[in-house]
Parts: sequence; C-alpha cells; structure tokens
Amino acid sequence: MTREDAAVSIQAWWRGTLVRRTLLHVALCVWTIQCWWRQVQLRLLTKRRQMVLEHYARQEWAAVRVQAWFRMWRIRNRYCRLLNAVRIIQVYWRWRNCHTRGFIQGHYELKANLLNLQLEISLGSQAYRVTQRIPLPIKE
Repeated sequence: MTREDAAVSIQAWWRGTLVRRTLLHVALCVWTIQCWWRQVQLRLLTKRRQMVLEHYARQEWAAVRVQAWFRMWRIRNRYCRLLNAVRIIQVYWRWRNCHTRGFIQGHYELKANLLNLQLEISLGSQAYRVTQRIPLPIKE
C-alpha cells in the first residue's frame, strides 16, 4: 500500500468516525425530543380522561338529583292526598261528635295581670257561654 492509499484510508476512517459521531448525536437529540413529546401526550391524555370523568360524574349527579326530586314529588303528592283524606274524615267525625256528644270551644287573652277567658260549651242542641276575668297574682 502506498502512502497515498494509506492517507486516503485514514481520511475515510476519520470521516466515517465523524459521520457516526454526528449521527449518534442526532439520534440522542431525536430520542430526547421523542421522550419529551410522549410526556406531553401523556399529560394531555390524562387531562382529557379527567375531564371525561368529571363530565360523567356531573351527569350522574344530575340524574340522581332528578330521580330524588321526582321520588320526593311523588311521595309528597301521596302524602298530600292522604292528608286531605284525613282532614275530610276528621271534619265528618268532629261534626258527628259535635251533634251527638257536644264540644268545648274557646279562646283566652292574657293582659298584664288579668286573664280573659271565653268558653262556649255545646251539648247537643244546648249551648252555654262562659266569660270570666281572672286576676293573676304576679309579683312586680
């Protein structure tokens, strides 16, 4: 091998080493960028999943709320109907008792140290009225 061939061979080896070094540097840079991009994508995916989960939870909460409201409305409606029926039965029962046994009705008023009492007592067809003023022993 001549000196010229040896110089060409050494130059080729050196240029190959420089190219391989440059390619290795580029490959490491590409790998770094790919790692960073995958992290960005993972963060975006996690954020999207979180948003979808929150949206689903909000929808579920709203559905549960509507169902609870509807059940409450239905039960309240039943309760009001039953309460109305009870009131009707009570009115008829009290009217019957009033006409068969009698009843006491009245009110009172309290002023300073005086109690005003007014009572109406009904026994069948007879009615009695009692009005009294009772002094109260209050120490000042």
